[in-house]
Amino acid sequence: MAQSVFQTSEAYEPDKLIAGLTQIATWNGVLIAGQNLKRGAVVGRITASGKVTLSASASSDGSQVPFGIIADDYDASAVDLGNVGVYVKGEFNENAVILGAGHNLASVRDPLRDAGIVLKGSIAA
Repeated sequence: MAQSVFQTSEAYEPDKLIAGLTQIATWNGVLIAGQNLKRGAVVGRITASGKVTLSASASSDGSQVPFGIIADDYDASAVDLGNVGVYVKGEFNENAVILGAGHNLASVRDPLRDAGIVLKGSIAA
């Protein structure tokens, strides 16, 4: 009896978001509608609903405080999107994170560290 074997391959292109050996932890939540976020986006959590959105420094709904980093690309353009993976612990490349309006690395570093996330710069080999 002949067996049919199918082989497939995909190219893996690392994005260099993860930058250390610290155990990574994720949290699953709801991304509020109107967001189309890429992996690495720094999100805040809205106090009233618990939903996440891109953290912007001028927000006043709680999301101005960085909560975590989006784990994958997510499109919630039309409707709230559930089961969204958010990194809440680990070491991440500060050059690979995506910041919302008004934020810079200095403004997100301490809140993320308080949440369990360490941002690291490039390290020469």
